[in-house]
Amino acid sequence: MPACTIVKHNNPCGVAIGEDALDAYRKALACDPMSAFGAVIAFNRAIGADLAEALHQNFVEVLIAPEYEDGALEVLQQKESIRILHNEERRAPDPGERDVKGVMGGLLIQDRDGDPEPRELMEVVTTAQPDEDQWTDLLFAWTVVRHVRSNAIVIAKGGATVGIGAGQMSRVDSVRLAVEKCRDARGEDAEALLADSAVASDAFFPFADGPQAAIDAGATSVIQPGGSKRDAEVIEACDGGGVSMVFTKHRHFRH
Repeated sequence: MPACTIVKHNNPCGVAIGEDALDAYRKALACDPMSAFGAVIAFNRAIGADLAEALHQNFVEVLIAPEYEDGALEVLQQKESIRILHNEERRAPDPGERDVKGVMGGLLIQDRDGDPEPRELMEVVTTAQPDEDQWTDLLFAWTVVRHVRSNAIVIAKGGATVGIGAGQMSRVDSVRLAVEKCRDARGEDAEALLADSAVASDAFFPFADGPQAAIDAGATSVIQPGGSKRDAEVIEACDGGGVSMVFTKHRHFRH
């Protein structure tokens, strides 16, 4: 599907799929328009003149897309500071390639994080079962949260992120930040967006306070790896709110 990702300081601050690239961009931008100032923006579809005009209204550091239609580059190149990339190469990732990070005196080498787990391997651990719309939002949020710096929380609805909490030392603080980001960006519309939203956590909730904060904000479905000593308390909190929760059984810390 047409998709747009807006990245700031190596964290996504808005991700969405849409009817076309322009729709995806508008939905992604709405997640956190303040953070999107001076961002890297990536598309998986060609950029047309209408989308170029919309992008021109904001300060974009880097833009990458597979193609630029007639008239688009003329609009975008009005700003000298923008870096425009044409993504013609689509290499499949090598599953054997290692992730290497330099540390003082040596290197840390580990397997790369692979694709997100398929739905068939996940387990619904609550009394409430996700409906198909909730499953769609859960899987979308789970795809995005893997690329957010841990501790990572993504709140999603309707194929778009509505709140992202990244890099906090406490997971419940990441939840609070994601909710606050939504309320700051959406104002009076925030509560309607948070209602019936899906929440993804890149690693398990160590306490029930994290999902409870999301439930209090309006979330009705949660996806997380599971594996905490207090999983029973977390499940109880979701059951108490009539919220469905899915365990993926695989965490995705990103540091």
